[in-house]
Amino acid sequence: MFAFIRHGQTDWNRDDRLQGSSDIPLNDVGREQAHEAASLLRDGGWEVIVSSPLSRARETAEIIASELGIELGPSYAEFAERDYGVNEGGSSSDIVARYPDRDYPGAEPLASVVARGRAGLARASAEFGDRPTIIVCHGTIIRYTLAALAGRRLPGIVNGSISTLKVEDGHWEVLSVNGVALPLVPEPPDDRPADGDTVTR
Repeated sequence: MFAFIRHGQTDWNRDDRLQGSSDIPLNDVGREQAHEAASLLRDGGWEVIVSSPLSRARETAEIIASELGIELGPSYAEFAERDYGVNEGGSSSDIVARYPDRDYPGAEPLASVVARGRAGLARASAEFGDRPTIIVCHGTIIRYTLAALAGRRLPGIVNGSISTLKVEDGHWEVLSVNGVALPLVPEPPDDRPADGDTVTR
């Protein structure tokens, strides 16, 4: 069993600033969200947690590992957030309005993001085998990796939320997104960037 957790809130999440590959730390709300996630995970039999190398994901992982008393594994470059190029730090809402087709200048292609997400899952599966593993990373890479695996559109990923999946004979099955079991109620279109947008709490 695997769980994706989106890192806790940062000031840029709070302020609707596009974050991407910028290394923005958690704020106090984000740290509390990490503690809340740990509470939800407490009876799940989890054994190890890995993360993106970005500090907001790594600190979230450290908090959860400490709360659950589980192994804090390595950070994986494969799970870093999408690089949004020159738009990072700008208003998410304004950027989406300017580029409704999501063709953001200088941004990493979504196909590349999904390929990294798949590669990270394969690496974690190979490294930890059958040990239940938590992966803390970012909204865009979680959303589009899970969408590719599930073969369907998925909603934006909420800060601190838990999404689960499993692998059998190399086949990945998405079990839940944002704590809600599949199939989800159909979501309205949401073309905002997923890391640095208003999909937060």
